[in-house]
Amino acid sequence: MKAFINFRRSVVVLLLIFSCFVLLIQCINNGKKNNDIAKKNAATSYQRKVNFKQFAGEATCIKCHKNIYESFIHTSHFLTSQPALEKYIKGSFEKGRNIFPFNDHLYVSMEKRDSGLFQVAWQRGVEKIAKRFDIVTGSGAKGQTYLSWYKNELFQLPISFLTAANEWANSPGYDPGKVVYNRPVTSRCLECHSTYFNVTSPPGKEPEEYDHNEILYGVQCEKCHGPSAKHVEYQTQNPKDQVGRYIINPSKFSRQQSLDLCGLCHGGRLQKTTPSFEFIAGDTLSKYFVPSTAGPTTKEIDVHGNQLGLMKESKCFRLSTTMTCITCHNTHENERVQTELFSQRCMTCHNKEHGTFCKIDPATVSSIKSNCIDCHMPKQPSMSVALLLPGHIEPTAALIHTHLIKVYPEETKRFMQKHK
Repeated sequence: MKAFINFRRSVVVLLLIFSCFVLLIQCINNGKKNNDIAKKNAATSYQRKVNFKQFAGEATCIKCHKNIYESFIHTSHFLTSQPALEKYIKGSFEKGRNIFPFNDHLYVSMEKRDSGLFQVAWQRGVEKIAKRFDIVTGSGAKGQTYLSWYKNELFQLPISFLTAANEWANSPGYDPGKVVYNRPVTSRCLECHSTYFNVTSPPGKEPEEYDHNEILYGVQCEKCHGPSAKHVEYQTQNPKDQVGRYIINPSKFSRQQSLDLCGLCHGGRLQKTTPSFEFIAGDTLSKYFVPSTAGPTTKEIDVHGNQLGLMKESKCFRLSTTMTCITCHNTHENERVQTELFSQRCMTCHNKEHGTFCKIDPATVSSIKSNCIDCHMPKQPSMSVALLLPGHIEPTAALIHTHLIKVYPEETKRFMQKHK
């Protein structure tokens, strides 16, 4: 009798365990189903207002804006992303110059193969992994980094290029002792290195997915003038209409509109509240990103990526009611390294008539009228663009002119000694 009771108890316990197991499986399946439904709802709940068909593409601008177009294609904006053709890649694929060593047994070689250009990881003479160069990001003025497709996802390759050293370098933030191929590229990164990528994955999905066939490389005309397919269609049918219909003209923006446009990519690490590529020139940036309330101090603001934050802290900006980025920058021209040109723009405000000209006697120091920049906007190291070079222990930072415009006593001393 006792054995029978124990048997019944065992059966009951087994039935309870089996029932719990069945319930657990159902919960997991229901949770997965609910999660799939939630993802599907997330994908459809936000209706994107910008799509690939609304863009005309930069080549259509040539017919009516040939001179501007031929100038603009040489700017860093336009060149900030390209398909990874060898002519766009700054680093060398020549033997002896195409290696980045991690240690005595591990290195990455940049190789030309029949199917394309690759970054190949080798360990003790054995090939471990090879990933194709698919996209170049960065104009090469300071450096470049490279992206590779895996299905519809993009990943940053382990080796980048630092222009000042003319060398391959470990990509920013990567482990100096490991070859890393799994850093996903977000749409927020691409938003500032392209005009448009069609993000096909639902909001919140990581890594994000993109349509290979719906990409506009570089910061093209339509980044600042808005998607222009309708404009091109209208102007083609109405060539005598000189007003310029269905197009955005940033020269007519208010000060805040102009700052918002540049701030999209030069305003620091903005936290987006809507999907990328939804902001259109002329709109209000705070509709798409969390406004910066208690931001970093000027010492904490990096010289790369938050030029707007630095400029806003400058006395020049605070005492002006009209100063914007385009007060000093002509975005249609490649004006890089034209110190005298920028200095002339400084002197439209800082001159003897206004009583604001430089206090250093021009007779004492040569070049005072042709170089305001080295004293008041000196080059500083960027921790955002800091790459580890072969054989180095610490990353080498790219030097970029600060946009915190002020008097730098030590820089002034150096300038005076150099130009006496």
